[in-house]
Amino acid sequence: MIVPREAAGIRLDRFLATALAELGDAPSRAEVQRWLELGAVRVDGSVASAKDKTRVGSRVEVDRPPPRSTELVPDPGVPFEVLHVDDAIVVIVKPAGVVVHPAAGHDTGTLVHGLLARGWFDLDVFASNENSEPSERLRPGIVHRLDKGTSGVMVVARTAAAREGLKAQFEVHSVERAYHALTAGVAASQTHATLHGRHPQDRLKFTGRVRTGKRAVTHVRLVSALFGDRASLVECTLETGRTHQIRMHLAESKTPVLGDPVYGKPPRDEALRALAAGLTHQALHARVLGFVHPVSGRKMRFEAAPPADFQAALSFLSKDSGADV
Repeated sequence: MIVPREAAGIRLDRFLATALAELGDAPSRAEVQRWLELGAVRVDGSVASAKDKTRVGSRVEVDRPPPRSTELVPDPGVPFEVLHVDDAIVVIVKPAGVVVHPAAGHDTGTLVHGLLARGWFDLDVFASNENSEPSERLRPGIVHRLDKGTSGVMVVARTAAAREGLKAQFEVHSVERAYHALTAGVAASQTHATLHGRHPQDRLKFTGRVRTGKRAVTHVRLVSALFGDRASLVECTLETGRTHQIRMHLAESKTPVLGDPVYGKPPRDEALRALAAGLTHQALHARVLGFVHPVSGRKMRFEAAPPADFQAALSFLSKDSGADV
């Protein structure tokens, strides 16, 4: 098809979705974005992207790929607790073991699949937002994440406008976030201010020991030394929110999160090692989340106690320490 004068200067994905609908073929904008991601759309012979703008007289060709083999299928079996829901947002407590959104190796059973099953957002609402990225069809409403093995409070947007409002708060680091963690060894109360980048030897890990990277700041407060000074309970508040940030900072200060399969090593102490192995995930819990409601402007703050396995580990570690936690 040839781009007419009245369609000049708009995003290519929007133009294609509209033009095809007028021809009696109405794929969703998300489907058009998938074609673009796969390189199936060419403009004047060159592979195009969703953000490309149309130009008068350009020839747009589509080599339609086969239908997607997997879709976002609602899954009512995904577990999570709801703390708050309104027309703009939903606040939940994510259990450890649940992945937030689809990614390589996690096509089903994610928090997004569970939220869809509750009917709390409409994929078409997000796909129709012209500022959205093609990949956002797999993570509608997700503005921040918790690692699979981390439990705790999360906020999810129900509309595109709410998503942009929440994203803006995370980008300027105005969101209150406090975590509790159990560590192997006694962590010191201190502020970790480092760079953040991929580990040069292990691509699954991040490190602050890089020459270039993004700024990462974690404030650590020792709540209590535990288990004869062989472990501790700490509170970590985030000034920035990089991937694995708390886990990285605690591990690089020689006090890794207990049970961390990536950044930790089995503790030398036999009882502590058995406890860490029994957790099956890192003992890290997002306890507090505070933000401004993206529509009403009201300040909101939510808190959730750690899960049962975390509390059981804390109780065990407290027996030999005399700590009152």
